Amino acid sequence: MNISDVRIRKTFSTGNLKAIVSITIDNCLAVHDIKIVQGNDRIFAAMPSRKDENGVFRDIVHPIDAETRAEFDRIILSAYDRHVALEKIYNDMNAED
Repeated sequence: MNISDVRIRKTFSTGNLKAIVSITIDNCLAVHDIKIVQGNDRIFAAMPSRKDENGVFRDIVHPIDAETRAEFDRIILSAYDRHVALEKIYNDMNAED
């Protein structure tokens, strides 16, 4: 399995929600609405979820094992870090004008 594309759909400058991300796996399966969240201890990728009848959020799709979860986080968060760095460069360049 290969995450062939990561798209940062939207970023947020305030609050714990930092971004909404979509990924493509093996150029044939898309997963939308992955959230980049700043937790108490770390930033992480939260898989798409929905609220069940008891008000508990349940993942709709998620990695099965810790190794795959870590790989998803590494790839998604690396793409997010690159996006934030490029956004900062762009904003700094425009602030000089």
